[in-house]
Amino acid sequence: MIVDLRSDTVTKPSKQMKEAMLAAPVGDDVFDEDPTINDLQDYASNLFGKEAALYCPSGTMTNQIAIRCLTQPQDEVICDQRSHIYNYEGGGLAYNSMVSVRLADGERGILTPELIEPNILKEDIHYPISKVIGLENTVNKGGGACYREKDIEPIARLAEKNDLKMHLDGARFFNAIVATGEEIKDHAKHFDTISICLSKGLGAPVGSILLGTDEVIKKAKRVRKVLGGGMRQAGIIAAGALFALKNNIERLADDHQRAKTLAKELEQADFVKNILPVDTNIIIFEVRDDLSVENVLNKFEENKVYAVPFGKGAIRFVTHLDFNDEQMERTINVIRLLSF
Repeated sequence: MIVDLRSDTVTKPSKQMKEAMLAAPVGDDVFDEDPTINDLQDYASNLFGKEAALYCPSGTMTNQIAIRCLTQPQDEVICDQRSHIYNYEGGGLAYNSMVSVRLADGERGILTPELIEPNILKEDIHYPISKVIGLENTVNKGGGACYREKDIEPIARLAEKNDLKMHLDGARFFNAIVATGEEIKDHAKHFDTISICLSKGLGAPVGSILLGTDEVIKKAKRVRKVLGGGMRQAGIIAAGALFALKNNIERLADDHQRAKTLAKELEQADFVKNILPVDTNIIIFEVRDDLSVENVLNKFEENKVYAVPFGKGAIRFVTHLDFNDEQMERTINVIRLLSF
């Protein structure tokens, strides 16, 4: 039995999802003629209370399009130093939008008005222009830490006061919603643009959605085209994404519970030095100082449990749709048996 905990991107479409994909009516999406993509975009925009939505191949693309639409060259984006848009998108903010980044340091990546305000630059010819506050929910490098609406609202007020836009990298947004029990629209109302990923915990094979106003999404479609993201009969994959949105949100609670169970086992393991609090489906733990991450990962792989290195001395597990109770028991047994 192979247990793959490298990421929730490794999920595969279920039989029911495949059936929905095979049955999907399609058309040319660049001409706005793919009925399944149109249905997906309408469903998502209604779910979030936004005017419009745009289906794209990846979350990196939706994030990059959002920043491009909200900024112009020489602007600046304020975000946490752990942010995906800063760390894992190939320098795309500089390459695609010609903007700079100002980094704050939140607790596990969660920003507050007090951390953001000192980073808002005054008008000065020597400085870039502060334009966008970027939040990530959940915070990947923060071990799946999540914002509550009460955390976001004062940041949104600060943004409005300083004429800043708000962007949400919501790659695992639904994990946050399930963990907090809060309403999607209560979070969404604070953001000018929102990127949500459907190919992680929701289990779709491909795709992310960008949400915003009609005006922003009209511009976003032009940016998507120039980035090579204009798709044709993509309703086949959009049907999987729509199925995921309609059927796989509530079940994320199972992933969270399994992650917490694994975390309890890791807390007892003699090779673990420290573990971040587990709020959702991400587990980040540090190995003992006398051990190397590579050595620990090799031991796991010898037992057919796969994970990834995640910074100095750290390893990440991510639970997901295809990680079941049998695999969890297998992983627990491996954790208990490992010795160094």
